[in-house]
Amino acid sequence: MRTHQEIAADAIQLVTPAIERLFERTNRKELHIVIMDPRVKPWESSFEDAILHQASLGSPSEWTIPFDQFARKKAHQAWRSNTSNLNNQTFHTSSLRDDDLLFFGSFTYGDVVVGCSGVEQWYDMLISGWIAVAFEQLCMAEYQTNKTQNPTQTYKGA
Repeated sequence: MRTHQEIAADAIQLVTPAIERLFERTNRKELHIVIMDPRVKPWESSFEDAILHQASLGSPSEWTIPFDQFARKKAHQAWRSNTSNLNNQTFHTSSLRDDDLLFFGSFTYGDVVVGCSGVEQWYDMLISGWIAVAFEQLCMAEYQTNKTQNPTQTYKGA
């Protein structure tokens, strides 16, 4: 079976054509993506250790805004509360911390948390959603293929 890191990279690659098409209507063509490890909970690990995969599109060396830091902040908010950071910023502002970024752009799908930064925040959230759903369904495909090929396997890691 492929690792979660391999599947995360595949999920980004799978939706990249849609992201590039979306870039035709965004304010810039730069993006940083952070995918959190859905197997790791905030009480089990530091945020940095729970990052599964990160990727940048565009030219990070030319960025005038730290999109990588912003994406990590968005992912951190969502990972901490297990909900897209839009919810913290619109419905549950009491949960915001002093160092929380005040732009949304993360998405949660079950235990999958993705944060993006680089374009308008609503498009950051859209891209995060695409990647989160793609990651989960690619994991499902791996799981189902393994179950078919190994019907008597008792544990995932066996």
